[in-house]
Amino acid sequence: EDRVLVINQYRHPIRTRDWELPAGLLDVEGEDPLEAAKRELAEEADLVASEWRELIVIATSPGGSDEIIRIYEARGVSAAPDAFARTEEEAELVLRWVPLAEVVEAALAGRIRNSILLVGALAAHARG
Repeated sequence: EDRVLVINQYRHPIRTRDWELPAGLLDVEGEDPLEAAKRELAEEADLVASEWRELIVIATSPGGSDEIIRIYEARGVSAAPDAFARTEEEAELVLRWVPLAEVVEAALAGRIRNSILLVGALAAHARG
């Protein structure tokens, strides 16, 4: 529906709340990145999706880190069968569906600083 689910949560390294995509780390060695994306969407937003595609893959800081981020596009989104019990930093998550055009405008105007959200939104916009 040309919308992006964004999450606002406190991030201690930058000492403020930040808007970002639902995301997380691979929890176990060898975890499939797509399965991790599905798990994170359920854990952070109580949602499941019927269609998934890899949108873009980025190296966050190739001069100093081997971190690779895969950003997926989820479609056919609906409520998960069970709600996830959130604790600690995830207990105060704020979720908002935002039109993709509005996220792109905010990105280009410099109002978004989360790199993964920036890249994901611009990639989704470019792919149409």
